[in-house]
Amino acid sequence: MSGQPFDPQPFGPSPFAGTVRAARFLPPGGGIAAASALHLGRLFVIMRTLARHDAMFVFDLAPLPRLLRHGLRLAARLLARPRERRKWRGTQPGERLAEAFTALGPCFIKLGQALSVRPDLIGDELARDLGRLRDKLPPFATAEARATVEAALDGSLEALFLEFGETPVAAASIAQVHRAQIADPASGPPRQVAVKILRPGLERAFARDIALLHWLAVLAERTRPVLRRLRPVAVVETFARTVRMETDFRFEAAAASEFGALDRSPVSFRVPEVVWSHCSDRVLTLGWVEGIPVDDLEAIDAAGHDRRRLAQEVIQGFLHQALEIGFFHGDLHQGNLFVAPDGTLTAVDFGIVGRLDWPTRRTLAEILVGFISRDYRRAARAHLEAGYVPAGQSLDEFAMALRSIGEPIRDRTAAGISMGRLLEQMFQITELFGMQTQPQLLLLQKTMVSAEGIARSLDPEMNMWATAQPVVEAWLRSHLGPEARMRETAARLAEALPRLPQTLQALEGLAEQAGAQGLRLHPDTLRRLVEGTPGPGPGWMMAAYAGWTAALALLLLVIFA
Repeated sequence: MSGQPFDPQPFGPSPFAGTVRAARFLPPGGGIAAASALHLGRLFVIMRTLARHDAMFVFDLAPLPRLLRHGLRLAARLLARPRERRKWRGTQPGERLAEAFTALGPCFIKLGQALSVRPDLIGDELARDLGRLRDKLPPFATAEARATVEAALDGSLEALFLEFGETPVAAASIAQVHRAQIADPASGPPRQVAVKILRPGLERAFARDIALLHWLAVLAERTRPVLRRLRPVAVVETFARTVRMETDFRFEAAAASEFGALDRSPVSFRVPEVVWSHCSDRVLTLGWVEGIPVDDLEAIDAAGHDRRRLAQEVIQGFLHQALEIGFFHGDLHQGNLFVAPDGTLTAVDFGIVGRLDWPTRRTLAEILVGFISRDYRRAARAHLEAGYVPAGQSLDEFAMALRSIGEPIRDRTAAGISMGRLLEQMFQITELFGMQTQPQLLLLQKTMVSAEGIARSLDPEMNMWATAQPVVEAWLRSHLGPEARMRETAARLAEALPRLPQTLQALEGLAEQAGAQGLRLHPDTLRRLVEGTPGPGPGWMMAAYAGWTAALALLLLVIFA
């Protein structure tokens, strides 16, 4: 994925700008030792919070060594008093974990949101309970919301809105949303809008935990060389940039507006209109979305919508965004997708978006079509050519490894595939072939997993490959087929035509020089031409280019003389 996140400098200094400094654990006036003590203290708070909520079981979800598991269970007994754990008796594990993540702050809430869309990894009950972290968190005070809006938009609430709902309709990790009315600029009926307001103190909470993650990542790279290929420091820095973008609503407004302008495909998602007059870094106003959340399966069925079709549109809509326009929604989860009354999908929350350049889109399509068509050698070659697999690895061996992943799940529905085992096998293969984490692709990979999880919840019998095949093959025909190559060649010729007079003039001068003084070649060039052996470096390329240019000049001289 190419293209760095928007540069915040045009909008002035960001309140989150200190995160990069914080992420390198160098607090003002303190050294590494002070920072380490600070991070160790935060780790203690995290462990104690999980223990008090009787939620240390979360570590059982990761493939940790047995000794470490026993150590964590012992820590749970030491960090929480029995009466603190007893208060959670009768509650579901997911409820306890959701409460713990809420207490720990926005980074952990985002972790819970990511887990909530993968019931195949953590179980249906745990995923359902964590789902409340998407939009049912405790709201902050309405007085704070009013003060934030008035300061950010430089006016009183009464002057800015015809109506403003005092009670938020949704509250999530980053912001809460209020329903409101504004006057129509064309003197039409009042417009219903959604006003998204940033949580107070959010930047500081994020900076604290990103600094902790960076500290842990540095320790991991220094003490566990086997983990260096996973590039944990680069991963954390990518996350920090993403968070900085997400906490400035001007970027989200720009992303939503760009989606609306770029993406008109019927297979993609509808996007609400941005109300620019009511947007700032801390407030975002969009047109109101009427629809059913995609996780409300009973309401979707009652409205008569086809869940199988919706599951297909989630996958195909995401692939269309990623492949066709190279610009995709990077935070897909059930709280951000709604089914409109006419059955179309509407997406909200564009705080995280991803971009793919042309080479990455081509590689992605080649890999997907390789799996879809069982041409694992093609998929392996795409990995190698893109540099995702280190040079020197065997193409045939890597293709065989990909076959071991693809064949067992080939004709099985989503319900019949253990994603836990599949991910474990994929991790083992990346280790075997020395593959490094590609930070620029993390958002794409994370969103693909989330989109597939949403589609699974709508249709557990969905076949991922069959659903993706039409979009991927249509893209390949459109962009890499014979007609596409002819269009590309024509476009390049059109670009070159304005330069043709200058090129012909230069060639004519070269031809005149060759006619008057003869064509002079370096002795080494003559020797290599006679021997038919190319030189080892770029000198051979320059000599060959000179020879070809001279030959072309002489040919043109004969034609136009």
